[in-house]
Amino acid sequence: MVMVSQAKESSRNYYVHIPFKRVSVIGLGYIGMPTAAILASRGIKVIGVDINPKVVETINGGKIHIIEPELDAIVQTVVLSGKLLATTKPETADAFVIAVPTPFKEKHEPDLSYVKTAAQSIAPVLEKGNLVILESTSPVGTTEQLASWLAEKRPDLQFPDQADESADIQIAYCPERVLPGRILRELVENDRVIGGLTKRCARRAMELYKIFVQGECVITDVRIAEMTKLTENSFRDVNIAFANELSMICEKLDIDVWALIQLANRHPRVKILQPGPGVGGHCIAIDPWFIVSAVPEYAQLIRMAREVNDSKPHYILTKIREKATRFKAPIIACLGLSFKADIDDLRESPSVDIVKELIAGNVGKLLVVEPYIEALPPSLNGNVGVELVDLEDALIQADIIVLLVNHKVFYDVDRKALEGKVVIDTRGIWK
Repeated sequence: MVMVSQAKESSRNYYVHIPFKRVSVIGLGYIGMPTAAILASRGIKVIGVDINPKVVETINGGKIHIIEPELDAIVQTVVLSGKLLATTKPETADAFVIAVPTPFKEKHEPDLSYVKTAAQSIAPVLEKGNLVILESTSPVGTTEQLASWLAEKRPDLQFPDQADESADIQIAYCPERVLPGRILRELVENDRVIGGLTKRCARRAMELYKIFVQGECVITDVRIAEMTKLTENSFRDVNIAFANELSMICEKLDIDVWALIQLANRHPRVKILQPGPGVGGHCIAIDPWFIVSAVPEYAQLIRMAREVNDSKPHYILTKIREKATRFKAPIIACLGLSFKADIDDLRESPSVDIVKELIAGNVGKLLVVEPYIEALPPSLNGNVGVELVDLEDALIQADIIVLLVNHKVFYDVDRKALEGKVVIDTRGIWK
């Protein structure tokens, strides 16, 4: 899509600059919450919408329900100033930013029910001149589907597929591309890819993002924008799969994979990522399947990478089970549950899956160490033989220590505390 200047659009009598005074963010999770806070910190009145009453209550009390550096201070400030208000039902606004989950169903089929529900919830409060932006990582074509869901609910309004540039409602797609633990910084500093159903839609969305984005806002068409996000995460997934496959090969050949990667990466055009117990999170573990689902006959490498990464937890489980046979009543400490270091996000975490399987197989008594949570998640809580403990207790009691997440606190473990223990280090931090 070729960028069109504001002056040129104005001359066509369909583009009128309207400032954003009130923005609604639908979904106050790991992306929606920081986005709402950043917008509010720029003086915009933000209405945050979430279906969870406890989340709404927490935010309106000036507190946060997720762990993200510096977010608590910003939320407290914008709530006290009246710039951020959370609610369970959408209200009128100039723009709506949808940041809800997009998981997959059985057979890795995309589940767009959250996006559809969000569309249906905002449809009654839409007004002529509104902007709707989808940020949720989505299969190609989802933004067009979003427009049709809105149109079904509001036949009195014209949407881009009906009226092109003169539509009453502008619709665009702009995927998040931030790293947990650095979200506030990257929301501001990173470039954004903005795809509009029309050029006017894209430029209107760019106006909103330029309120807080210092990186470049690049305009394209909506399908390229959707595919860009899927491509970024699939690229990472393929590279992680190479590292994970290499780690299994090296173990069979009695080679230190971390030493190998360090040496290979000295080549100026080689950058191998680090292996681990699998791949988790709300993006990389899910998004490649959206491509595979759309064109399964061609997405062979992407599918294989997903299968390699999905198989890695089973490989780790086999090692744990083999070591456990050495003990009559083994005590196994699993260090880390989150899908990456130094965050509290457990979504799609391979570490959680590993602990689940150990519980199901009754392999031994399980001690779980996760410094970023206060209680075990519902999927693990209440099971006999599993307990959330602190690191010191785990190191004292355990026969087998399985390092699953490279939290900073684990780097400082006294190596003497590991003596006499069976150690399975899936992150290579104790080498």
